Amino acid sequence: QVQLVESGGGLVQPGGSLRLSCAASGFSLGNWAIGWFRQGPGKAREGVLCMSSGFSRTDYADSVKGRFTISRDNAKNMVYLGMNSLQPEDTAVYYCAAKPTTLPCRLSVDWFRDYWGQGTQVTVSS
Repeated sequence: QVQLVESGGGLVQPGGSLRLSCAASGFSLGNWAIGWFRQGPGKAREGVLCMSSGFSRTDYADSVKGRFTISRDNAKNMVYLGMNSLQPEDTAVYYCAAKPTTLPCRLSVDWFRDYWGQGTQVTVSS
């Protein structure tokens, strides 16, 4: 069965960095689009970054452009989210998502509706 498990969250000071990992199992990541989303306290879940299956398209939220990067290792079935210059407003539960398609990804909760991880908490605070 399809499973996504995030890890790497924690407490970090403003200006710090973290790298989140998402381990995929039950399927081969190569022909799937992947995405990272987050949900802050009292907020709706929002898209952060997504990457299409052929690395052909990456979509960013304006709030993270230049600070966050998405990467994937299809051989290891892993997805990563690199986060730099973290700010308190980045505090959220971060989720990875996957969709079995070779279409260009869309940074949309509804588009990625089928497969989600359980989330990992990132707290940015001094």
